[in-house]
Amino acid sequence: MGKSETQGTNAVQMATGVALGGLLALGVELVILLLGALAVSRGILKEDAAPQLTAAACVVGCLAGGLLACARWKSRRLLGGLAAGAVCYLLILAVGLLMSDSLKLGGQALIELAGCLCGGALAGLLGGGRKKKRTAARRK
Repeated sequence: MGKSETQGTNAVQMATGVALGGLLALGVELVILLLGALAVSRGILKEDAAPQLTAAACVVGCLAGGLLACARWKSRRLLGGLAAGAVCYLLILAVGLLMSDSLKLGGQALIELAGCLCGGALAGLLGGGRKKKRTAARRK
C-alpha cells in the first residue's frame, strides 16, 4: 500500500471517529438532559438550574464523544476531541433549527459552544495514550 493510500485510509478513520464521537456526545447529552428534566419535574432541581444543567450536559457529552474520537484518531488527539465537540454543537444547532422556524443565537448558545469545545478539548488532553520514551540503556 502506498503512502497516499494510507493517508486516505487515515482520513476516513479520522472522519468516522469524529462523526461517531459527535453522535455519541449528542446521545449522552440528551440522556443527561432527560434525567435533568425528570429531576425538575420531581422537584429535586429548580427550573432556574436549566442553563447550568445544559452547560454541564454539553461538557460531559462532548467528553464522552471526544474520548471515542480520540480512540480512533491516533495522532493529534486534541484536534480530534475539538472536532467531535464542534460536530456535537453543529448537531445541536441542526436539531434546534428543525424544532423551530428560526435560528436564535443568544447567550445560551455561546455557553453551549464553550461547553462542547471544553469537553472535547478535555477529552483530547485525557485521551492521549503517550508512549514512554525508552532510555538509552534499553535501546541497545
